[in-house]
Amino acid sequence: MDSAKADLKEAVLWEPAKDGQVQCKLCNWRCLIDNGKSGRCAVRKNEGGTLYSLNYHKVCSANPDPIEKKPLFHFQPGSRSFSIAAMGCNFRCEFCQNWQVSQAAFEAGHISGQPIPPDRIVEAAVRAGCASIAYTYTEPTIFMELCNDCGRLGKERGLANVFVSNGFMTIEAVDFASDWLDGINIDLKAFTEDYYGRLCKAKLQPVLDTISYIANKTDIWLEITTLLVPGENDSDDELKQIADFIVDSAGADVPWHISRFHPQYKYMDSAPTSVSALERAFDIGRAAGLRYVYLGNVPGAKSESTFCYKCGQMLIERVGYRIISNNIENSKCPDCGTEIAGFEM
Repeated sequence: MDSAKADLKEAVLWEPAKDGQVQCKLCNWRCLIDNGKSGRCAVRKNEGGTLYSLNYHKVCSANPDPIEKKPLFHFQPGSRSFSIAAMGCNFRCEFCQNWQVSQAAFEAGHISGQPIPPDRIVEAAVRAGCASIAYTYTEPTIFMELCNDCGRLGKERGLANVFVSNGFMTIEAVDFASDWLDGINIDLKAFTEDYYGRLCKAKLQPVLDTISYIANKTDIWLEITTLLVPGENDSDDELKQIADFIVDSAGADVPWHISRFHPQYKYMDSAPTSVSALERAFDIGRAAGLRYVYLGNVPGAKSESTFCYKCGQMLIERVGYRIISNNIENSKCPDCGTEIAGFEM
């Protein structure tokens, strides 16, 4: 192997195609990539008929976070998660909050980061007292090779693994990760193909398929986030469609996080989401039968906390990413004995 390829990592989930092309099977773009070219994510490249990851040795973020920041509220609540990322994304969201790292490979044509081996990442997570490793900030699907190596090593050290994802991965990718992936928060950004196509340069249906598959065919704990963008995805009808889909296709126990929008990146003309709009969405989610609905980016709101859906007892009191109290006992409400869904609650 030449010196340039020595710095690359052979990709997972691909197969050779005709005329030196390769077929990537990692996400639902299923890119057919010519020799010398990269896929839509700009971080997987065909070199001589072999698909390589360009960001395996380019860790751009590594630090401990509260698990609630992901947001995951029913996954090891109150714990810390060692968060890592590598540059790249398969979406082009105009309101991306991490665009400096997610879009750099596409817009600026460069991939920066540090070569941190998986064993050092896992060791850092253990030293930091983390209960899990989170693959986050950018789309974890497009650095699956690093996730896989860290995830398997992490499991050996007693760490859980979580994704914060746009949900555009293939079923093959879900199955590939299912041995070590314990939890995932998926952005369900809207419920129209127009929104996904216009603002994310993506498609809705594969995300719905991923959510349904994870909820019904795997043991991976699932939570869902929707960023409420004024005038785009905040109508009563669309919010009801989202809530009904979650109940019908994933289950009433799946937490729905409704996040407040603030102008970011290329989408700067809109005002932040009003608190009244968030509260309206909260009521729609609860009316649809969802047991756990949360509002995000509204520190101090009552709807940040977890309540028993049967007796109404406050179980976990939160302010921002901080847990004030956790009264859950053996995954149950201490007052009425109702089981509270989650991972190590």
